Amino acid sequence: MIKGMSHVCFYVLDQERAKKFYTEKLGFEVHTDVSMGGEFEGAGEGFRWLTVTPPGQPDIEIILADCRMGHDPETADQVRALVAKGAMGTGVMNTDDVQKTYEELSARGVEFIQDPAERPYGTEALFRDDSGNWFSLTNRNAAGAS
Repeated sequence: MIKGMSHVCFYVLDQERAKKFYTEKLGFEVHTDVSMGGEFEGAGEGFRWLTVTPPGQPDIEIILADCRMGHDPETADQVRALVAKGAMGTGVMNTDDVQKTYEELSARGVEFIQDPAERPYGTEALFRDDSGNWFSLTNRNAAGAS
């Protein structure tokens, strides 16, 4: 029986730059940062396993994956192009106060593509990470609570 999610994957264009973005700008914590050797099937020369966790939520690791991870070169190029284009909407991040978090993250240099606005499910703003992935920053209301 499945008991929950432990990892989610965000493809990033540069793992070191992404690590700085997620830790310094979003306040996440590095959980794992190791180099895996070429002995892993399909790894070729190996890869970097880099995960971060949201503050206060260490049970979910976000893999900041190189676009090559798990892909042949042609597919990796396609994934890289989609990420850079901003075509990958990757998820929703919750907050208790969208306006306050919007102001804090904006001051740290996070690029917002939509200012906070009221929606039927709560208050929402949209932002991009340093690779182009976009996220909803949301404070759900009673209608949006699950």
